[in-house]
Amino acid sequence: MKRKRRTEILVNGSMELEGSRNLAAQLAEEILQRYDVKTIEEPNQGLVMVKVRETAQKSLFYLGEVLVTECKVQINGSIGLGVLHSHDRKLAYHLAVIDAAYEAGLKETADWTDRLIQEEAAYQKQRLAVQSGVLKTKVSFETMDEE
Repeated sequence: MKRKRRTEILVNGSMELEGSRNLAAQLAEEILQRYDVKTIEEPNQGLVMVKVRETAQKSLFYLGEVLVTECKVQINGSIGLGVLHSHDRKLAYHLAVIDAAYEAGLKETADWTDRLIQEEAAYQKQRLAVQSGVLKTKVSFETMDEE
């Protein structure tokens, strides 16, 4: 599983589902119990520039800055990075540990894909339920035909 998808599952799920927060903590704890995890950068806040493509001229420009929480750890010489648009220091640390475990190719990561896919399905199901609830309240404005 690619880093972007894995991170989206853990971050988006943790914002909506309590299960994802627990899943990130569980996965990180598996690694923390078995390996020496060296913290390179404690979870702290930083700013990231948001790059956007302007559609008419197809040019890139910087929309502004976003406040993020970031963390870096090292496991067996492999560096993991946890970055999220939130003030959740624990989740940033857990994301960094999970990322470093994947980068190091630890055997525990082989079993995580199924758990992450299940978490993604649960998140998508909840998101669709919320979306259908919003669509029920949508007002439809129709124009009158001229005769």
